[in-house]
Amino acid sequence: MYFISVDWFFCSHFLGRAVAARNAGYEVVVLTHVDQHREMIEAAGFKLIPLRMDRRSMSLYANWLTFKQVLRAYRDEKPSLVHQIALKPVLLGGVAARLCGIRRVVNAIVGGGYALTSGSFRMRVFRPILQLALRLLLNPEGSKVVFENTDDVEEFVRTKQVDPAAAVLIKGSGVDPTLYATDVCKVDPPIVLLGARLLWDKGIGEFVEAANLLRARGINARFVIAGDADPGNRACIDPQTLEYWRAAGVVEFWGFRKDMPDVLLRSTVACLPSYREGLPRFLLEAMAAGLPCVATNVPGCRGAVKDGDNGLLVPARDAAALADALQELLIDPSLRKRMGSRGRDRIADEFSSALIESQTLGLYQQMYAR
Repeated sequence: MYFISVDWFFCSHFLGRAVAARNAGYEVVVLTHVDQHREMIEAAGFKLIPLRMDRRSMSLYANWLTFKQVLRAYRDEKPSLVHQIALKPVLLGGVAARLCGIRRVVNAIVGGGYALTSGSFRMRVFRPILQLALRLLLNPEGSKVVFENTDDVEEFVRTKQVDPAAAVLIKGSGVDPTLYATDVCKVDPPIVLLGARLLWDKGIGEFVEAANLLRARGINARFVIAGDADPGNRACIDPQTLEYWRAAGVVEFWGFRKDMPDVLLRSTVACLPSYREGLPRFLLEAMAAGLPCVATNVPGCRGAVKDGDNGLLVPARDAAALADALQELLIDPSLRKRMGSRGRDRIADEFSSALIESQTLGLYQQMYAR
């Protein structure tokens, strides 16, 4: 059973692995909040259990109601293995698994997002409680904890939240490089593309500020964000700010796109100034398309982008440094070509979907062999 917060994240990051598990002979059940991907999940041959769950809510009562649904699903289905993905499923599912006697548990943090990056007073107060809960529930005896980057492995082992023998590194969701063309589509002016949900912690504000700085410097480029709002996330950017940016016209908002290979083919530079990630799929897709990447020097982003190799890394929350790095690539076609080629090579070696699916199935087999 996969327990994951929302259906679109399952489809974008775990569908391929679930299909691989099904093809290997496993019966697959998906427990998630259903938004708009019911048909896709059921068409893959999986049993879908809809879950009423508010990702934003910190209410004890709301989370108690969600927990009761999870506990009922675990008791009814009696899964031989549960793969729990993201903080809330790890915590709620961790308690449910213990109460139901489920011994094979795989937990995945996948970045941490708002809970680990927000500087709000509420989150500063809540974070020690979260860390205590993770210490109790993240790595019970016999479980495995999957991380998407080495920074998180080292941090969680150092803080003794995870036993070193239980930590497993699987680098993101993987991408199929055959789906992405690398022929450079001549676009004038060049396009700088940011692919992400419209969240503050994705660095959207810094991207807009950097675009304004480059426009003031006379750099001729288009700045595009491909991604939709995510009201279920506490870091969602308010509609008034988005409307102000749209009206200013410096950055183009293309919304959610299903045709990312085509969007990337039209793009010149990929950019993700996030505050923290697991391993961002957008950067992997950009690398598969042969684009140079500008990202922040934070966990997750630096797992995909090596500074000076397949892109440039800049400090988080630093719009001026972001603008400088984007300008360096925009004015140097030969540098873009070299870095884009290196990114494509790294996809084949480290991040292909076939490799990620194989590693995940290997983990499941290891759990069953105990």
